[in-house]
Amino acid sequence: MTRKRIIVSAVVVAALAGLVYVQFREWRHFDWGVFWEQTTDTRKLYLLSAAGLIYVTYLLRAVRWKVFLRPVRRARARDLIAPTLIGFTGLALLGRPGEFARPYLIARREGLTMSSQVAVWAVERIFDIGSFTVLMTIDIFTMDFRRYPVLERYRYDFLFAGVILIGLVAVLAGSAYVVRRNAAGVARWVHRRFAGWAPSFAHQAEQKVCAFSEGLNTIHDLGSFAQLTGLSLLIWFLIAVTYRQAMHAYPSPLREMTVSNVVLIIGFSMIGSLVQLPAIGGGMQAATIGGMNHYFGVPGEMAVSCGIMLWLICFMLVIPAGLMLAHREHVSFTKISQESAGEREAEAEGSPGN
Repeated sequence: MTRKRIIVSAVVVAALAGLVYVQFREWRHFDWGVFWEQTTDTRKLYLLSAAGLIYVTYLLRAVRWKVFLRPVRRARARDLIAPTLIGFTGLALLGRPGEFARPYLIARREGLTMSSQVAVWAVERIFDIGSFTVLMTIDIFTMDFRRYPVLERYRYDFLFAGVILIGLVAVLAGSAYVVRRNAAGVARWVHRRFAGWAPSFAHQAEQKVCAFSEGLNTIHDLGSFAQLTGLSLLIWFLIAVTYRQAMHAYPSPLREMTVSNVVLIIGFSMIGSLVQLPAIGGGMQAATIGGMNHYFGVPGEMAVSCGIMLWLICFMLVIPAGLMLAHREHVSFTKISQESAGEREAEAEGSPGN
C-alpha cells in the first residue's frame, strides 16, 4: 500500500469514526428490539421491486456506454453488461481503487485504449451530475416545505444548494465545451500554468486534458447528446423510484415518502458516499440515516434499518451477479485494480501504451 493510500484510508477511517460517534451520542437509547422487528416486518414485494429496478439501471448504463462508443466502435449493449456489473462489483468491494475497473474491462473487450475509456467515464460523470442536478433543482423549487417543519427551517439553505448545483453543472458544461473546441490549446495552457513549480503534475494534467477531450468526441451529434441526456435522466429517475420502493417497504412515516422527498435523501447519500470504506461503506449509510431522521422525522431505529437496506440494494446487491460474471470471464479484481492503475500511470507518462 502506497503512502498516499495509507493517508487517504486513515482520513476516511477517522471521518467514519466521527460519524459513528455523533450517531452514538444522538441515539444512545437506541432500541435494537424495535430495529430488528421493523427490519423483519418489511414488505418483501417492495424490496424485490427495488432490487429489480436497480438492476435495470445497470442495463441502462451499458446502453449509455454503447452510445458513447458509437463514433469509434459499433459495440453491442449486451457485450457491455458484464463489464458494467463486474465494474460496479469492483467498486463495491474495493472502494475507489475499483472505480476504473469498468473502463479497463471495456477497453480490453473492445480493443480500445484505457485513457479513451477513462475519458468516457469522466464524461459519464458529468451526465450523472447534470441529470441529478436537474431532478434536485426541480424538486427543491417545487417542494411543499410546509409539510415538514424541519425542512421549512432550512428551506433557503436547500434553495441556495440548488443554485450552487446549477452553477457547478454550468461550469462543468462550459469547461467541457471549451476543451472540446480547443483541447490542444487548453492542454498547453494547463502545462504552462504548472510547469514552473510542478513539472510532473503539469505533464499529467496536460495528458488528462487530452484524454478528456477524447471522451468528449464521443458526443458526435445532437442526436447522441439527446440520447445520452434522456438515458441519464431515466437512470436517475429509476434510482429515485428504487429508493422510494425500499422506503415503502416500511411503515409510516417512510410509507408516505414521495419521489420528491426521496431525491433529497439521494442527495444526502451522494454526499455521504464520498467517505466510504471498501465493502463496508459507512458514510453513505450515516448521511442517509441522518437525513431521514433529522429532516423527515423518521424514528432512529427505522432510519437505521432503512439506511442499511438502501445501501445493500443500491451498492451491494450487484456483487453476486458481478462475482459470477467475473468467475465466468476469469477476472481478478485485485489484478484489475493493479493493471488499470498501471496503465493510467503509463499513459500519463507518455509511454507507448498512450
